[in-house]
Amino acid sequence: MHIIHGVNEKHSDREWKYRPRWVEQELARSVADHRVVVLTGARQVGKSTLLQHARATADWRTHSLDDADVLRQAEREPEALWAGTTHVVVDEAQRAPALFLAVKRAVDRDRKRRFVLSGSANFELLHSVGESLAGRAVSLVLRPMALGEIEGRGAPELLSELLGGRLPDEGEVEDSVDPLPLILRGFMPELPSLASPEAVLSWWRGYVATYLERDLRNLAQVSALADYRRVMELAALRTGQLANQTEIGRDAAVSQPTAHRYLNLLETSYLLSRVPAFASGRTARVAKSPKLFWADPALAAFLMGHYSLEGLRDAREAGALFECLVCHHLQVANDLLLPPGRLYHWSPQTGTSVDFVVERGRSLLAIEVKLAQTARYADVRGLERFLELHPSCRAGALVYAGREIVRLGEKIVAVPWTAIAR
Repeated sequence: MHIIHGVNEKHSDREWKYRPRWVEQELARSVADHRVVVLTGARQVGKSTLLQHARATADWRTHSLDDADVLRQAEREPEALWAGTTHVVVDEAQRAPALFLAVKRAVDRDRKRRFVLSGSANFELLHSVGESLAGRAVSLVLRPMALGEIEGRGAPELLSELLGGRLPDEGEVEDSVDPLPLILRGFMPELPSLASPEAVLSWWRGYVATYLERDLRNLAQVSALADYRRVMELAALRTGQLANQTEIGRDAAVSQPTAHRYLNLLETSYLLSRVPAFASGRTARVAKSPKLFWADPALAAFLMGHYSLEGLRDAREAGALFECLVCHHLQVANDLLLPPGRLYHWSPQTGTSVDFVVERGRSLLAIEVKLAQTARYADVRGLERFLELHPSCRAGALVYAGREIVRLGEKIVAVPWTAIAR
């Protein structure tokens, strides 16, 4: 039985099971090299599950500060939480600020001690870490799953190859995947076990309600939840567009500072990211506003009101949601690079644009995204212009919904979206 009509049966699985995450290798390296590892990410991306199952941390003592009794202990006598052991996981660590000084004392006294502190509130957690554990901690971000993680495949190497100027050989890729059903379902770890569109919609409805009614109240004082929800929906409708906080505030009937604060809270809780504009000395007239992208394209689709595959196929927002899907997989692949690169968009005030620019050291990669089955030369005009203005750019890639790798220029290649997703 399919999760959403049109998704292959192998993408649906009625029984929940742990699917290894690509970040496990970096987690193992981090806990070996650093006394404190901070693991953050949106709610329900699988942080606790990862720490329970990853080989590097599976046998560590684990505490969750969602447990009221454990929280009281962390506030009164945090040292008791790790008495008799040297390896400890503390989930939702930002709930007990006093904990961080105790962790600092513990790792300073015994350099063999190891802690993993996890949580969903980026600002609260990293602020406490920055104040108390500077120089002792390293941070990792866990994002929603990539297609390859859901399928149990290895991580893609295409991003690294393209940044090195190595273009893939032409040819047809195996097992192409229609992106639209996946855009409706999403990439949170629990979703592959849901076997009907109704179950998926119910899950996302509960996700948004829990975020508004519990997580947001823990993160900040927001009295007008209806206004906040309206800003979420308006930001979803602007997925892949330049962020105009004044416009969002006007449409939501809130002040610009309030809209700014709400967008910051969405970013703080890892539901939203703002991709900044790329600028260089040779391109002075570049739009300075960031673009808005959601952590999971299905969350954006749900907030937009897209509940059926038939409706999404004809929707004007389908292209933007596909761009959001590509952005998510670029972020996942980029996180695996050592060191990671930086993701930008290139949007001159006049002329052609490029959806994404990856900058890693002195290497640049330009990426254009098109929800189309066929790669066309007309779709790479922005890539050609970017390569002309930035001769050091290693390659340009057109990421599209087809199934063939096609060369469209000396340094330009069209690749199916699955090539960056698995």
